[in-house]
Amino acid sequence: MRSKGFDGMVCSIAGVMAAIGDRWGLLILRDLVCGLSRYDEFRQSSGITNATLSDRLKHLEVNGLVERRRYQVNPERFEYLLTRKGWQIAPLMPMLAQIGDSLEVSGAAAPPMKFVNGKTGAEVRLGFIDQETGEQINAADLAIKEGPGADDRVRWRLSQGEQRRQKAS
Repeated sequence: MRSKGFDGMVCSIAGVMAAIGDRWGLLILRDLVCGLSRYDEFRQSSGITNATLSDRLKHLEVNGLVERRRYQVNPERFEYLLTRKGWQIAPLMPMLAQIGDSLEVSGAAAPPMKFVNGKTGAEVRLGFIDQETGEQINAADLAIKEGPGADDRVRWRLSQGEQRRQKAS
């Protein structure tokens, strides 16, 4: 039987995925980062159905990633804005886009979006920075260690990966 949620799982990644909800939630967040804020804009951008869009917006709101704000009284209409918590997910967008561009999975002949410094216009790239040296490191050089909130399952997961790496070297 498949689990429908991440309840009880000690994992920051699972927690973010639960807050986002699903692929549609991620695409709505993409649109919000791009500057869209209205229901019809989300529909036009993604082709999502009304029922799915309404459900995902409620989910994002309940999880504190977006806030709903009325912009018109008669008829009553709302726009959706990223909260401070929602903006913390924004760096996922260029990271996912850069990965998608390198895998050539966008369906376009060239990258469909370019991420730039809003002040200078220069392209930006996300990466991993060594906090001691300030140098950028490759994802292949990234290691994962137990954090202070690790539980037995996290320790098991990390130990299994470490055993495999030791066998391979």
